[in-house]
Amino acid sequence: MNIMDFNVKKFAADAGTFLSRAVQFTEEKLGQAEKTELDAHLENLLSKAECTKLWTEKIMKQTEVLLQPNPNARIEEFVYEKLDRKAPSRMNNPELLGQYMIDAGNEFGPGTAYGNALIKCGETQKRIGTADRELIQTSAINFLTPLRNFIEGDYKTITKERKLLQNKRLDLDAAKTRLKKAKVAEAKAASEQEVRITQSEFDRQAEITRLLLEGINSTHAHHLRCLTDFVDAQMTYYAQCYQYMLDLQKQLGSFPSTFRSNNNQSSSTPVPSVSAPSVLASASASLPSVSNSVVTSGFNELKASSGSRKARVLYDYDAANSSELSLLADEVIRVYSVPGMDSDWLMGERGNQKGKVPITYLELLN
Repeated sequence: MNIMDFNVKKFAADAGTFLSRAVQFTEEKLGQAEKTELDAHLENLLSKAECTKLWTEKIMKQTEVLLQPNPNARIEEFVYEKLDRKAPSRMNNPELLGQYMIDAGNEFGPGTAYGNALIKCGETQKRIGTADRELIQTSAINFLTPLRNFIEGDYKTITKERKLLQNKRLDLDAAKTRLKKAKVAEAKAASEQEVRITQSEFDRQAEITRLLLEGINSTHAHHLRCLTDFVDAQMTYYAQCYQYMLDLQKQLGSFPSTFRSNNNQSSSTPVPSVSAPSVLASASASLPSVSNSVVTSGFNELKASSGSRKARVLYDYDAANSSELSLLADEVIRVYSVPGMDSDWLMGERGNQKGKVPITYLELLN
């Protein structure tokens, strides 16, 4: 027998098997043929595998959306991954925002209150961006990759073996149908032999499928460990972000209330009344409140006396009218109290210039 004859016979046999399965499947759907049912344990395992696959896909896809909200960026990463190439490095959203803030702060002037605040906020946003990158990388390695390996590896194997089991069952039921239809003894004997063979093959394939499906419990245990790693990564990320924002809020808290308050009060008197609550409900410590009495306590002695003291200017201040004195950050002026003056103001002198200055812009020197 040459190779061509062998291939022709094999093709004919495969075509006959396919036709037999198709006829059996059609008759089952029409209720004209009996169907061998799988045992309850195997059915439960199959259902559990399908459920695991369904929810693993949903969790995996939504985690990808959480870590990378931009769909175009996700598509780009997918393409580069399939091409086995590294995606080009780009700034993420916090890093880009941070860079804009820093550039704006330098443009407005680092010596101004607003410029200085922008730079501080920008640096914090860039640190958050770095933490965001670390979260994405850690989550991809410890959480997403194992889930994807299950979908693209283990479950594909289960699907392949399940399909083989379905084919073996169709072969078995087709053989049983032929046995019922056999009339002569010789045909019955051949059909009985075929039923024994197909039954053996079906039982063997059912056992292989069962062993694979019982591995789903191990998959759940592995995914639980991966889930714990993901939660740890998120906890680290949010703790870092909380600490970064806590530090930033403390830095911004040192600015005069004129720059920190956003209310509708029409008073031109800068009144520091900042109270920084805890950012996280579970945190045991909260930021200290800054009240007017705390800010002005260093000036009480000066107000009670008739003398003067040197003071360092903390921030730039533009005089609102001719009775006030404009200030430059870090310059040193002399200040003293004048009877009848508002408690939040002092009289300041710089050479021959003098005028009212807000105490929240000053730091008394020894």
